[in-house]
Amino acid sequence: MTSQDGIMQELHEDDVPLTVPDSGDAGEGGKLKMIVQLVKKCLGVKDIAAMRLSLPASLLEPIPNLEFSHYLDRPDIFAAVNDYEDAFDRMLAVIRFTATKDLKYIRGKVCKPYNSVLGEHFRTHWDVPPVVHPIDSDEPPVVQTFVTAPTASGLAPPEFTHGMPSDAASIKSSKSTRSSKSFMSGLTPKSPSTAATSPQQLADGDVSAQMSQLNLGESADGKLRVVYLTEQISHHPPISAYYAVCPSRSVEMLGVDQISAKVSGTTLKVAPGSFNKGMFVNITGGHGEGERYQVTHPVASVNGILRGSFYITVSDTTIITCTGGRHGHKFRTIIEYKEESWLGKPHFLLEGVIHTVFEGDTQHEEWTRIKHVPHSRVAAVFDGSWRGLIRWKRVGPGSYPATTSSAASSPNPSHIALPSASNRSYGAASKADLTGPSTEYNTLIDLSTLWVVPKQVRPLEKQLPTESRKLWEGVTSRLLKKEFSEATREKVVIEQRQRDEAAERKKKGVSFVPQYFEEDISSGVSKLTEEGRKAVEEELQEGEEEDEDQEQTEVKTPRA
Repeated sequence: MTSQDGIMQELHEDDVPLTVPDSGDAGEGGKLKMIVQLVKKCLGVKDIAAMRLSLPASLLEPIPNLEFSHYLDRPDIFAAVNDYEDAFDRMLAVIRFTATKDLKYIRGKVCKPYNSVLGEHFRTHWDVPPVVHPIDSDEPPVVQTFVTAPTASGLAPPEFTHGMPSDAASIKSSKSTRSSKSFMSGLTPKSPSTAATSPQQLADGDVSAQMSQLNLGESADGKLRVVYLTEQISHHPPISAYYAVCPSRSVEMLGVDQISAKVSGTTLKVAPGSFNKGMFVNITGGHGEGERYQVTHPVASVNGILRGSFYITVSDTTIITCTGGRHGHKFRTIIEYKEESWLGKPHFLLEGVIHTVFEGDTQHEEWTRIKHVPHSRVAAVFDGSWRGLIRWKRVGPGSYPATTSSAASSPNPSHIALPSASNRSYGAASKADLTGPSTEYNTLIDLSTLWVVPKQVRPLEKQLPTESRKLWEGVTSRLLKKEFSEATREKVVIEQRQRDEAAERKKKGVSFVPQYFEEDISSGVSKLTEEGRKAVEEELQEGEEEDEDQEQTEVKTPRA
């Protein structure tokens, strides 16, 4: 996005927004009436996300959009992408990360966070124990935090309780603690004592004979730090840029967020906007150095609007493309989300294939469905539920790990010939046509066992005025107290301030310049500015000084 584009976008920012009047009834009946009014106003609108729309605060959840809409619900699984020597195993790891990126929609209710304002930013970090890898590489990694026993069916999440933190932890921070929990940390299992693979159980049990260990530069306490930074860089249309990194595992994630939404019947369909090219996962060192994985977004639908009981279904496809890294063939993944029937219970099913891509060959760019992929190019298949168990199976030679090291190609099995680019057959009608009896299915990931890992955020007194929690503090505190009219007034003040600032820029003939990300987002890949790199570095160091002071205090304090 150029400066000229920014000015053109801001010409609309002083327009009067479309509003939905507050019914004055904070109960479910009042909310449902407002939702019906909203749906009526949006009928026939090509892109709701681009509308100037202002909702009553009573329809919003007390969490800023930049904090809510990220893809690191499981930062430990993100950090594990580069743990594998074999390129095929790294692709499986990226699929696992893709499956967990929106775990909040499985564990929590569908909600509407605050609309981000121009220049708003959010930063956070996680300190997570690394996953533990079984010796059998076909088995999934064992996560060590926020995990429970699998459900009986494996296709639905276990029961959970959902509630706002009683101490308003989503916005308030105590001076005695350096981090505050997010809204999503209110999602907790009913019976945490039933956790099957808690860190304590893994530590107490004898796992050395079953697990391989990694030592890739984690902190002294064995945990990995993952940092996330995002900024709203455009308001009309709403666009944000984001960046995440786990330096000790040489993996980073970056991209541009923009959605397009429209009402179709009684369903709200949400698709990627024109600037949104998907997530980009870069490997900057280690096993997969130089690789980039582009992960496109599918289409999501919010259902149950008129009943006031929202749930999400997913359709279309996600395509994961690997480029860069070592010379030789690469892997590409197609995930198809199954269309749900209008009648009956949704099953949230998916199926997919992993296929080989040869250097210099571009025919795969036309393969957007499983049926397009020739049999000879398929390395593995998988299926299951994006809310529960996903399994996978090898069906092609390209999926087997290398038996001899080779700098020219990874992997390059010596015991079997790889399919050649000229060796093609007709595509499969579905994934089922690609499966064979030679191998058994393995678990890729069981989402029914995983929970959202809470974020660690600096206290409000350490935040800048444009940071999400600080900016929306007044609205959030009043929503938590159920003071909806006061919350709406606070929200209107913030929105009016944004319009005033846009009008002032227009008067001066200048455009908004993001602080943490560069303006050019035409490629869909975000780029940090010097200030952005500084903010990431600060977040990587956050809390270390306090930890050192605490250690020194413990040393100096005589024991009784």
